[in-house]
Amino acid sequence: MAEVTKKSERLNIRARGEEKEFVERAARASRVSTSQFVMQAALRSAEDVLSEQTRFVLPPDAWGAFVAELDRPAREISELKAAASKPSPFSER
Repeated sequence: MAEVTKKSERLNIRARGEEKEFVERAARASRVSTSQFVMQAALRSAEDVLSEQTRFVLPPDAWGAFVAELDRPAREISELKAAASKPSPFSER
C-alpha cells in the first residue's frame, strides 16, 4: 500500500463563478477532486515555466556545434588576464 503523506500547506485562490464551474467540470471529467485537478495543473505549469529557465533544446547538428565550442581550448584574452591580476577594490586593505 502506498504511503499517504499529510498535506500541511494551503493555497487559496479566488475565481469568478463561471471559472470555478468550468474547472469543477474538468475535474469531474478527469475523475479527480477539484483540488487535485487544480494542483496537477499548477504543477505542470510551474514545471513548464521553470524548465524554460534551466534547459534548452537544439537540433542534432546545432548540438554538435555547441558541444564542439564547449570542448574547444580556452583562449587567453590579455585584457582579462591583466584585469584579473589587479587587486580587488572590495578586498580589505
